[in-house]
Amino acid sequence: MAIKVGIIGAGGMVGYHIDGFKQGGGEVVAIADVNLDAATKVAEEHDIEMVFESVDDMLESSEIDAVSVIVPNKFHAPLAIQAMEAGKHVFCEKPPALSAEEAEEMVAAAEKYGTTLMFNFNNRARPESREMMKLIDAGEVGRINSAQAKWIRRTGIPGFGGWFTNKALSGGGPMIDLLHMLDLAMYFMGYPEAEYVLGQTFDDFITNKDFKGPWGIPDREDGVTDVESAAHGFIRFKTGQVLNFQISWAEMVKREEVSVVFQGSKAGGKVERLFGTDGLDETAIDTCELYVQEDGESVNKVLRAEECEDMGRINSAANFIEAIDGKSEPLNTPDQALTLMKIIDAVYESASSGKPVAI
Repeated sequence: MAIKVGIIGAGGMVGYHIDGFKQGGGEVVAIADVNLDAATKVAEEHDIEMVFESVDDMLESSEIDAVSVIVPNKFHAPLAIQAMEAGKHVFCEKPPALSAEEAEEMVAAAEKYGTTLMFNFNNRARPESREMMKLIDAGEVGRINSAQAKWIRRTGIPGFGGWFTNKALSGGGPMIDLLHMLDLAMYFMGYPEAEYVLGQTFDDFITNKDFKGPWGIPDREDGVTDVESAAHGFIRFKTGQVLNFQISWAEMVKREEVSVVFQGSKAGGKVERLFGTDGLDETAIDTCELYVQEDGESVNKVLRAEECEDMGRINSAANFIEAIDGKSEPLNTPDQALTLMKIIDAVYESASSGKPVAI
């Protein structure tokens, strides 16, 4: 029988989740949102049978096997834990939680209740990433010694005074919001355990509306804007591998860049997407390359992958269903999510103290 899914939150990512669960062989049977009108609209558009204003009421349904969490970051951990206590598998939007402490509670709940817990680290599910991972798994890259992770924007602040810019609701700015390339780089590297982190955040432009992103998120004049606009840092892992990162909503760069570049003992590589006007126009350029030496010559190999405008979001949700069904290996694990949150916490701590932070 198909895995039956209930969705918590009728926000902008809901369509990708629904399409992905269906692609994976699941069935979306319920949606809950405190904004009942929004939930009803999504239900009508996607032929979803049950609509709830209360998450408590939805989780009481014995028809639901799994839950998708698409809400502001502050509510990721409590809702995911509540769902797992009710015996539901959980697919949670990124970031995993506000902090490593919360992520640890989520991991413990998954172990206690025997449920699958996965996160929408969707860039692992991009065709380019999957092609690169095949080569890494086959040993063609060797040990990845170093990597550089970027998600940088020139004008990408997602509104002023809303939950994205309110640290109590979001956990932080771009460091926690645009964590995808940091995650992808570590995924390629084998998700090693960090030894120490050195980080610095910047708040230039964070209240300058010239740097607002183009997604139409409304500003709140009475809201809070207390997060960073950019974060840079360096991670040394206990394996001796190293990683540096540059992540920003607003920074003086030419164009939006989403990339992982790495240097291995046998080959280097790059997975990259360059946007035109911060993700909205049609001039995005995708690159997936492997760099090798053959017969004394430097050879750059282009890896062919199918086009994927949604950057793996649908494939990521499909993998959740397939993992529950035992048809595919999960693309991410709770322990990896906890490792990532420990690093993010350490970046903010290092930025505050001005010193490296041991993990």
